[in-house]
Amino acid sequence: MIKLKFFLIIFLIPLEIFAQIGGNHTYKFLELTNSARAASLGGVIISVSDQDLSLPFHNPALLSDTMHNQLVLNYVNYFSDINYGYLAYARKLPKIGIFSLGLHYINYGDFVETSDIGEILGEFKAAEYAFNLIWSLKLDTNFSVGVNLKPIVSNLEQYSSFGLAFDAGIVYQSKEGLLTTALVMKNLGKQITTYTDSNREPIPFELQFGLTKDLEHAPFRLTFLYRHIEKWKMDFESPISENTLSFFEEETKKESKIGGFSENLLRHTVWGIEFIPFNSFFFNFSYNYQRRKELSLQNATNMTGFSWGFGLNLRRFSVSYGRASYHVAGASNHFSFNTRFGK
Repeated sequence: MIKLKFFLIIFLIPLEIFAQIGGNHTYKFLELTNSARAASLGGVIISVSDQDLSLPFHNPALLSDTMHNQLVLNYVNYFSDINYGYLAYARKLPKIGIFSLGLHYINYGDFVETSDIGEILGEFKAAEYAFNLIWSLKLDTNFSVGVNLKPIVSNLEQYSSFGLAFDAGIVYQSKEGLLTTALVMKNLGKQITTYTDSNREPIPFELQFGLTKDLEHAPFRLTFLYRHIEKWKMDFESPISENTLSFFEEETKKESKIGGFSENLLRHTVWGIEFIPFNSFFFNFSYNYQRRKELSLQNATNMTGFSWGFGLNLRRFSVSYGRASYHVAGASNHFSFNTRFGK
């Protein structure tokens, strides 16, 4: 028997929300956002090019020389005693390039172990880890490429698994620096050792496209992300709703082909805006359409799908906070700290 709050979140909440996709992969923690800034911009940033060492986690091509000798610490206060984070350090090596070594982890908390009749036998833990070895190279004044090698270790009570994946990305930035586009391939790899015999599971592969536009005469930066290029259909038809459709509702459903196309298109997108009144401060706001559709209650949507955050950039360090609303039951809180060593 597991903790009551964890049980409610994992098993009961999905009964009340709209149609969802997912549940077909292992190592799903790889998709969790640990950066406060990324969380405030909808969960993923692949086309923002600056000195934030949290960004190469989402696109290894964003690792640049400006991140040399930096250390980043990210912590997320998630749901039901679950917490996770990211630790990374970057260093430039002569004639080789810029490297970053990081660790992405998730701790699921303490569980109560019981027998089939409810007798308490003890406690156990569950956690997963992904090491990040990132390398990036600037091809010319406009293009950069990068790769991220990720060995994965998963320990769930007495079950363990090992996997290997990597990310690859490319970034184009205009000469003026006002337009940035990016393409990323994430989590290409496989589960090497399985939790149980003859039960090999796929890992969450994804292709992403991002675009960021800085306004030349206004303190705003606009971001756009298109997720899951590799597949089109982002929703599914609920068997419950199908059984309750009337004859007229079925006819209406057949005639709404345009609505079905636009619905799927929007589910791929994440929109964000950064307000940067001066170099040492920013405020972010974003909208994740897929998250809102999947996790909103029919009679209570609140801020589901919206995220916001802010940050302070000083000479030697920067701090930021992000809050992402997943459900009316709560939101995740993200904290980031970045420091620069040396001169």
